[in-house]
Amino acid sequence: MSKKQFKSGFVAIVGRPNVGKSTLMNQVIGQKIAIMSDKPQTTRNKIHGVYTTDEMQIVFLDTPGVHKRQSKLGDFMNQTALNTLNEVEAALFLVDAAEGLGGGDRFIIEHLKKVKTPVFLVINKIDQVAPEQLLPIIDKYRSLHEFAEIVPISAKLGNNVNTLLEQLGKYLPQGPHYYPDDQVTDHPEQFVCAELIREKILQMTREEIPHSIAVTIEDMYTQENGLVNISAVIYVERDSQKGIIIGKQGALLKEVGKRARMDIQNLLGSKTFLELWVKVKKDWRNQDRVLKDLGFHRDA
Repeated sequence: MSKKQFKSGFVAIVGRPNVGKSTLMNQVIGQKIAIMSDKPQTTRNKIHGVYTTDEMQIVFLDTPGVHKRQSKLGDFMNQTALNTLNEVEAALFLVDAAEGLGGGDRFIIEHLKKVKTPVFLVINKIDQVAPEQLLPIIDKYRSLHEFAEIVPISAKLGNNVNTLLEQLGKYLPQGPHYYPDDQVTDHPEQFVCAELIREKILQMTREEIPHSIAVTIEDMYTQENGLVNISAVIYVERDSQKGIIIGKQGALLKEVGKRARMDIQNLLGSKTFLELWVKVKKDWRNQDRVLKDLGFHRDA
């Protein structure tokens, strides 16, 4: 295909927390760039994933899950997700087939009605429902909004994901290569490394911890022998949370570092030395200055 016919564009993935947005992103890209957890509201920033073939390039924006806000961080996450709809060639509205239509879905649909962007209804987790349940689910959503396309998938298993990509290609305009063919995300390595560390904490801690943590990379450099040195700080809101993250005799923090280092080495393709520190920033999720320092910049 000639360069003139090459298609490219930006596609937003929106939906309630925990419907599989990050799983879909990672499935499409072919490697982990967005963290996954069974806890809602895992994604806090727009994660850009780049999918490139000989015919097209799609830049996916995996947005935070839209949810009932409980803090200024929650406001930031909702605003980030909804503002994204004005920046893209198409939007994927991801829903959970197993959970069915909920209030959060209706809230998002009301916002989708205000945008001119083509919206795909992507029904995820079809592997968790019987085939005969699918049509009634589609009819419920279709009664609320006129979707450009409706595509049932399993992001986890990869079922129908290629069909989704083919359908998206029909809606892309002719355009340039925004990124080199081998680039899978526009986020700096430091951002992805910090997210991989946060993922391990989410996976290993109880309910009182997940949304009270933030991770920043304080220092990252490569030695002459190729070893990558990373120093990261884990921020929590209370002293008691610091104790939980560190664990008895430092056991939990050590395991977080071990698991995160494995993923980071896969990402960078280099041996890595990872040093983790835990610090307390009281009530950081409601302090504008602290949110800005930690990289949560509210969209205009």
